[in-house]
Amino acid sequence: MNRDEVQLLGFEIVAYAGDARSKLLEALNAAKDSEFDKAEQLVEEANECIANAHKAQTNLLAQEAKGEDIAYSITMIHGQDHLMTTLLLKDLMKHLIELYKKGS
Repeated sequence: MNRDEVQLLGFEIVAYAGDARSKLLEALNAAKDSEFDKAEQLVEEANECIANAHKAQTNLLAQEAKGEDIAYSITMIHGQDHLMTTLLLKDLMKHLIELYKKGS
């Protein structure tokens, strides 16, 4: 996989993870306003974005597992960073939304 292909995958991961992050933060605001159905819908939409980011990541990992030399890319590292922090945010959102539910 050449550098351009790796960069494109990196941008794809950044885009999907960024969309998921935005939806998760919007879900938190909805929960804060006691709009729990909306919050749950936004979390589901975020999960779809995360799944798409994960598919791009898995493609890269599969290529490397086959022994293909993968070019180094700061964009890919940035994408991985976005995905990891978004996954952490998703885990936190579950707990925060539950706390808002208990408080309402």
